[in-house]
Amino acid sequence: MSVSKWIGGALGWSLGGPIGAIIGVALGSFVDSLSKGKGSPFLEEGQRQQNRRVNSTRQTRQHQQTQSGDFEVSLLILASIVIKADGVQDQRELDFVRQQFVSMYGKERANHAFKLFKSINNQNNISTRQVCLQIKQMMDHPSRLQLMHFLFGIAKADGTVTDDEERQIYTMAGYLGINSRDYDSIKAMFYKSSDNAYKILEIDKSATDDDIKKAYRKMAKKYHPDKVIHLGKEHQVGAEEKFRQVQVAYEQLQKERGF
Repeated sequence: MSVSKWIGGALGWSLGGPIGAIIGVALGSFVDSLSKGKGSPFLEEGQRQQNRRVNSTRQTRQHQQTQSGDFEVSLLILASIVIKADGVQDQRELDFVRQQFVSMYGKERANHAFKLFKSINNQNNISTRQVCLQIKQMMDHPSRLQLMHFLFGIAKADGTVTDDEERQIYTMAGYLGINSRDYDSIKAMFYKSSDNAYKILEIDKSATDDDIKKAYRKMAKKYHPDKVIHLGKEHQVGAEEKFRQVQVAYEQLQKERGF
């Protein structure tokens, strides 16, 4: 499968707007070099799909379901921004992105994704706000939470999340419509502190045992892998990790409190 066919067949709403412009720039010279000046099947298909979307109403677009490719490209762009947040592109972070894509998509698709990622990574004028607002408009909340989890994983890949990386992810969370409790819950999955279990369950230390039980049921429902089943089985791996973290947090509090 060529990279152009992979992308052309995998994307939905992300072929339009600022994200479409970014992948267009990233793929323009890349695909042209592959086709040796004969034209890009991706760009042609992309233009057809984008033209169809321009003729659609905003209300219709808001109800289009996010496809695996839309999530994938959104993730690549946001990952590029986070990796460059501290001014240093650590090889461990790049390796993390590649490893995650291999585990989710398999080697061939991961290679295509990483080629696109490197092309995106060479762009210096990406608007975080515009990209995130497009994602917020088009992507459901569980999928946006999954994006946040992946971004913290990238930032932590070199052993620590720097202040610059955390500020960048926090800024993204605001643009993506992620509230502070959800943000702190996912963030706590990548830090070690005495109150992490409470933060993961979105409660404080004054919570009663019944509050903890209710919070566990709520968070288990929120982070259940079936919430992102529409993205494909490959994206449920990360969702399962969030779900497991909720279970670990609950079991920790059970042990500490003896209920």
